[in-house]
Amino acid sequence: MHSFTANEESRLLLWARVRKFAVPPSMIESATARRVVGDWAGACAAARVDVELDLRAVRCARGSELAAQVRADLRHLAPDLLRWHFPRIAPDGLLRPGLTVSLARYRPADGDEAHLVARTPPAWADAGQRISLTLWTPSRREPAAARHPHPRPDRRYRLDLHRHLWDARRTGELRERSGSRRGPCAVDRWQAEAALLLRADGCDGDAVTVRLTRRHRLVLHLGTPGAVIGGRALPVLPDAATWVLPDLQLLHAGLIDAGRLHPLVAAALQLDRCDKNPAGPTVSRLVECRGATHRIGVVDGVLAPLDHDPGEIRREQLLGAFGGTELPCLRAIDEAHRQPANLPDVRARLDHGDTDGALAAVEALLGPDALLRNGSLRDELERAVRRRVAHGLYRSGLAGTAPAPSTRDSRRRGLRARPRHATLR
Repeated sequence: MHSFTANEESRLLLWARVRKFAVPPSMIESATARRVVGDWAGACAAARVDVELDLRAVRCARGSELAAQVRADLRHLAPDLLRWHFPRIAPDGLLRPGLTVSLARYRPADGDEAHLVARTPPAWADAGQRISLTLWTPSRREPAAARHPHPRPDRRYRLDLHRHLWDARRTGELRERSGSRRGPCAVDRWQAEAALLLRADGCDGDAVTVRLTRRHRLVLHLGTPGAVIGGRALPVLPDAATWVLPDLQLLHAGLIDAGRLHPLVAAALQLDRCDKNPAGPTVSRLVECRGATHRIGVVDGVLAPLDHDPGEIRREQLLGAFGGTELPCLRAIDEAHRQPANLPDVRARLDHGDTDGALAAVEALLGPDALLRNGSLRDELERAVRRRVAHGLYRSGLAGTAPAPSTRDSRRRGLRARPRHATLR
């Protein structure tokens, strides 16, 4: 069994990976630009959030009061910030699949409670790492819920009590409610967050359950010192209140700087963001070729050797076609097509749904007009296409919630509609 320090270090490295790939700066910029001008639907589209509710239908079915409340929340929803804080799973830091998270709870005059919820598809349909928004009512059936493995809002992962994690009007609360960076548990916030939970749920008791691990839970009694084991039937303190904000720990460990934080997070933490322009693409790369240092680079849209004349290149390509050993420059180009050095980054971007970023990395390496050769890079891109097809079938209702065959590696062979991955805190 790993020590606590080892587990914590692993968790921090995973969150550093999430911050690098899960919400790219281009998404944040695009979603923010649309949100600030009132285009909430455009902001959701930019952040890969699918809106599955019709405000006109809500007004007709539930009245103008509820429709106005939902519209106000949608106008101030920062979908990129929601993605930034959404629950994730190990080992890759992907969005927790098959999850329904309550963002806001409404109690209109008709007495029929409703929730604005964010949902993730089951693991087999998680291509693109998309999130969907809809309105969920306990007493009403909705078409989307029929194909979702867990349509009811999860008690453990709820953000209706933590609007500062998605509502642009409330982000200023983040600094106060994030906990102390000295440890993973936000113990200093438990009392206040538990009182907020009990008031929101209208509970008469003074105890809540704090889930520490799958097997370890505490019962926190307000006003009574100490805690005891048990308490499964009590209200559950949400994960957002149980654990310290990962960004605080990443900053404290030096694994991230303020410039890489979400702008709303950095502003709430009162940090100065010094945006650094990323280095431009390398014009050429160096290859040791037959006792000399040569260059390869993108010419006319494809990766090509720069220090060999066309006749020599044709002769070497013909030699390779007959099984001979080609020039090191040509071998380097072939390796870049099949197993490039930046393949782990491309794979991570594809896993987190950043298709544009992955294709930009491939084009920067091989050129926009390159024809991919057989190899690991092509396999990853084809796998991404197949998974997008599976997601489309799920969204259209043409595929159920049963698990699909794995197309990646042994880590995904055991995925089910309700996965058993360890959960990020």
